[in-house]
Amino acid sequence: MKTVDTGVLHIAYLEFGPPHGVPTVLLHGFPYDVHAYDDASRLLAETGHRCIVPYLRGYGPTRFLSMETLRSGEQAALGADLLALLDALSIEKAVLGGYDWGGRAACIVAALHPDRVHGLVSCGTGYNIQDIAAAAMPVAPEEEARYWYQYYFHSARGRTALETNRRDLCRYIWQLWSPSWRFTADVFERSATSFDNPDFADIVVHSYRHRFGGIPGDAAYAAIEARLARQPDIHIPTIVLQGADDGVDPPTRSDGDAKHFRNFYQRRVIPETGHNLPQEAPRDFADAIQYVSRGFQRR
Repeated sequence: MKTVDTGVLHIAYLEFGPPHGVPTVLLHGFPYDVHAYDDASRLLAETGHRCIVPYLRGYGPTRFLSMETLRSGEQAALGADLLALLDALSIEKAVLGGYDWGGRAACIVAALHPDRVHGLVSCGTGYNIQDIAAAAMPVAPEEEARYWYQYYFHSARGRTALETNRRDLCRYIWQLWSPSWRFTADVFERSATSFDNPDFADIVVHSYRHRFGGIPGDAAYAAIEARLARQPDIHIPTIVLQGADDGVDPPTRSDGDAKHFRNFYQRRVIPETGHNLPQEAPRDFADAIQYVSRGFQRR
């Protein structure tokens, strides 16, 4: 494990592969951690990728540098963290891969800073930038039901569950979202230790309340949120991977996200795979990263 200060955070991260390999940043989601990429990052390291796998804010050893900083989980904060990490590591341009919260950070940097991104692999929701202005509009009842945890975290009861029973809650979410993945207790516990971060509950609650417009964000990220409100398109080569068995974000017959991608774009649905796609299907994920990075390797 390595660490770097980015101005707001002391970010802990794992690194695999040659130091002068293709810079590749892999970002986990909620409620997972860096171990989602254990297998995929080793596969990529063998093919010349320098894989940087950070703990997001609120996870593992990553810590805020100031007690005064708002423990925000809003999308703009996640994107700003990723851009700051690239700057702190002097990475001019990288291949980005992520899912859930991590996929959101990757999409944001790809959309707002295309000069810093060579290629993108986005898992689950392909265009993973929230439209907060439209969040008050209801969706189909079966989709609303899948978002029970988001509404739960709006309540004091849900917050208490995060504070006092987070392991059981997160294990249940793993089971619901990846019904065909037979993970062991050891595999879960390896990641669950990251949820012991002292800011975990605050950041999770803020994330799910802010995305519905229920609470304000951090004023430091207001300008970024204003740009994201315009739902900017992504102009870099992208592969979207979706798990056929994803219990929270199942693939649809039609691809409503394709309109947001203005360069090479491909959607792949991976059978017998759920929400935690990089850990459940590491070879498919690594193959997609290699595909979008080929131009970088030919430079």
